Amino acid sequence: MIFDDDTDMYWARSRVLEYLNQVSLPENAKAQLGPDATGVGWVYLYALVDRSGLNDLSQLRSLQDWFLKYELQTVPGVSEVASLGGMVRQYQVRVDPDKLRAFNIPLAHIQAAIKRGNQEVGASVVEMAEAEYMVRASGYIQNRQDLENIPLGMNQNGTPLLLKDVADIGLGPQMRRGVVELDGEGEVVGGVVVMRFGENAQQTIDGVKTKLESLRGSLPDGVEVVTVYDRSGLIERAVDNLWTKLMEEFAVVALVCMVFLFHVRSSLVAIFSLPVGILAAFIVMYIQGINANIMSLGDRHCHWCHDRRCHRDD
Repeated sequence: MIFDDDTDMYWARSRVLEYLNQVSLPENAKAQLGPDATGVGWVYLYALVDRSGLNDLSQLRSLQDWFLKYELQTVPGVSEVASLGGMVRQYQVRVDPDKLRAFNIPLAHIQAAIKRGNQEVGASVVEMAEAEYMVRASGYIQNRQDLENIPLGMNQNGTPLLLKDVADIGLGPQMRRGVVELDGEGEVVGGVVVMRFGENAQQTIDGVKTKLESLRGSLPDGVEVVTVYDRSGLIERAVDNLWTKLMEEFAVVALVCMVFLFHVRSSLVAIFSLPVGILAAFIVMYIQGINANIMSLGDRHCHWCHDRRCHRDD
């Protein structure tokens, strides 16, 4: 959905979410908002590599999904950390249709039993020493044995009927939606850090690097984080190039004034007035919360997608 440029982004997201809650969708359909970022929010990409062979792709993907992803999302300015590649682990229940027919159990009963056996429930409170303690029972599946021992009911002899009696349960990969490889050396697991709308890209990348450096000691043996794309290099080179061109322009203006006017102080007027005027304009823009960059100053209109908002975050 595309809104006007003067629309507050978070107001628009709240309105979209409000209307989504009123939409009737099929049971298996789920609608959710994307990250609060723009199309150029990809500021940092990394890959998880294990050259020692101690961890396979499924272990690297689990490390990315359940550890690095949540840690990096705590960095200020980060909107989302998307996971790519690898193998997503899942418990796979392969039901034997002959056993279901023998015990007269429908397949829907298996699905309902697994849902009931993998949830957290709450009860009332217990009062002890003038204090109330909430009672909660955590019944999440921790391993394959927990899944095998989910009760389905009673058989004809009064013996509890468990899930392992009618199904073969194991670990396997989820259906793959893509492959990530690095430098032609084989498959890896990747992560994409997406910056929040309106944030400073350089500060966000520095925060991500600092966080990754602090997490290196918590990674398993043999696992390393390899930087694939880092926009801070482009930002630093662009800033250095800008300062170099400004110095060259100042030198040219001073030289032209001295050659044609034969007056040194006239060149100082141009050299000092131009940067002071630009600095004053930037100060006013900063106070008003207006972003500016080289791309937007040169051409605010993107001829590829006709979206003037796509350059505001760099």
